[in-house]
Amino acid sequence: MRPMVLVVDDEPLVRLDLIDLVEEAGFDTVQAANSQGALKILEDRDDVRVVFTDIRMPGDMDGLAFAHLVRDRWPPTYIVICSGNAEPLQSELPKNAIFLSKPCNGPKLKALLSTILEEVS
Repeated sequence: MRPMVLVVDDEPLVRLDLIDLVEEAGFDTVQAANSQGALKILEDRDDVRVVFTDIRMPGDMDGLAFAHLVRDRWPPTYIVICSGNAEPLQSELPKNAIFLSKPCNGPKLKALLSTILEEVS
């Protein structure tokens, strides 16, 4: 069984592109368009090992707040935070979270996914 990744982004095309890259790297995926949907998935499943989340999303919780909640409730989960806007300060990120500038693709993402796959498999 392949490790499960939750991809959270409100832009459908961006989300689908990231899902393709993550699946090509050897993971299975589930997806959500916002933090509320993502939280429901995490509460209903026990197999999500990695969360990719955008920072700017609609709703009552942005991606940074969601990432902190994931870190608090599911501490062993790998968290990758993406944004096409300003890069957050390291102090704003949850402990052990990784930040990637959008677009999240290319060699840097592939190397990161390879490293994570080795650690969660």
